[in-house]
Amino acid sequence: MKLTKERLYIILSFFSIYVIWGSTYLLNKILVSQLAPLYAASIRFITASILIFTIAKFLKIPLKITKRQLRNTAIAGFLFLTIGNGLVVWALKSVDSGFAALEISAQPLVVLILLRILEGKKIQPMSVLGVVIGCIGIYLLVSQREMIGQEGMVTGMIMIFICMLSWAYCSLFVSKADLPSNFFVNTGYQMLFGGALLLIGSLIVGEERLPFSSWNTEIINSMGMLIIFGSIVAFTAFNYLLSKVSPEKVATSTYVNPIVALILGWYFLDETFSAQSIIAAAVLLTGVYFINTKKTITLFKRFKKEI
Repeated sequence: MKLTKERLYIILSFFSIYVIWGSTYLLNKILVSQLAPLYAASIRFITASILIFTIAKFLKIPLKITKRQLRNTAIAGFLFLTIGNGLVVWALKSVDSGFAALEISAQPLVVLILLRILEGKKIQPMSVLGVVIGCIGIYLLVSQREMIGQEGMVTGMIMIFICMLSWAYCSLFVSKADLPSNFFVNTGYQMLFGGALLLIGSLIVGEERLPFSSWNTEIINSMGMLIIFGSIVAFTAFNYLLSKVSPEKVATSTYVNPIVALILGWYFLDETFSAQSIIAAAVLLTGVYFINTKKTITLFKRFKKEI
């Protein structure tokens, strides 16, 4: 098969959302080993927003937006980044990067439940099965005695769950909100507001702000990769894929990210995962697959026709 330019871009974009997004858990874990979590996250997003606006100016992309769009990007930045990302980074102080990625892989389950509660959307039979399997997977993951006994583990689990709720609710919000039509500009404003609110939060809780002169090479490299690749490249790749391939194929990142995070955490940080964690991962990701699939249960369809 001939490798066209478009096909090459698609392959590189899938690599970005698979490996880069999967590696952000490791990179954030490295950051919080020396930097205060909210402070680190604020630097990442504020810097990324400045770079995005600079690139947009260079490409002559208009940055002007309406007051309503400004308000909505502020709300999205708060829910997606201040809460949805900031608390995850905070949780990584006490939770392994691979474990955090596994728990967050249940995100489609939370979105589906919120759709049912807030919008009354009917859940398809395959999705119902996925929710049940996913709940079993989550229980297997968080009920491990050796993990619950670790200091700060339960708090970290709760933080990650709050992040999933915030991210899921914001996913519903942005699907209907009036936002800038250019996704690059939209992202820039969200990151600017999200980063600014994270910085305010860091000041309120009194986090120690380690001066840049005291950062070691590992911290500088991790921050640079999160800003350039995690915040700009991967998001651009994600939106590019949405315009070129089916959403189901893009959603496969949900299954790959936790695996990448587990492998990187094990290799670089000597994180361990038990047999129960492996089983929980398989069960949880199976549930997510059933939630994302558009197939229906043949038996249910036959039963429906009979009644």
